[in-house]
Amino acid sequence: MKLHPLNSLAFAMVLGFGLAAHAQTMTKPDLKMARDGVEKDYKAAKVACDSLSGNAKKICVVEAKGNEKSAQAEIDARNKPSANADRKVRDAKAEAAYDLAKQKCQDLAGNPKDVCIKEAKAGETAAKADAKLQLKTTEANSDARKDTNKATSTAAEKVGEARNEAAADKVDAQYKVELERCDALAGPAKASCVAQAKSRAGKS
Repeated sequence: MKLHPLNSLAFAMVLGFGLAAHAQTMTKPDLKMARDGVEKDYKAAKVACDSLSGNAKKICVVEAKGNEKSAQAEIDARNKPSANADRKVRDAKAEAAYDLAKQKCQDLAGNPKDVCIKEAKAGETAAKADAKLQLKTTEANSDARKDTNKATSTAAEKVGEARNEAAADKVDAQYKVELERCDALAGPAKASCVAQAKSRAGKS
């Protein structure tokens, strides 16, 4: 999917950030120290945003909030490691990147702005679909290890279903982006644009 330049950096963050390596369950003092550190960083970032104005300031605040949310999710994953905790980290980063990209879209107007927002949402949908697929794959592999005779075929089936669902979610999100682009057109050109978008998405 081709992202608007305003969104590309934000969603590269989602793709580029690896999940923190899991450690043992954190002690209460360590957990508190980690959470306090994240809160301190968030407050410092917000103070830095005060030197800005307009949408630049809003972008700065949204980014600070997204970083805080992602960092807290990573702390939770380190404190109680699990496949589901990993997914929550990836979801948090996807949501943070979406919020940031969407706020950057506010610098635009009209159809370019609408397309920008749809692209931001498509990026979030893709990232969350991948996170869900990773969770389902991990769970299926875990089940297969428990009973290799019974679970292997079932695990493969579950992974296949999850992969198909993720692909469908991405196609649908991209379809919405293309329809939004078509709105900038009129008459036969718009009708042709919509028809092509439906064809690519497998819509009737």
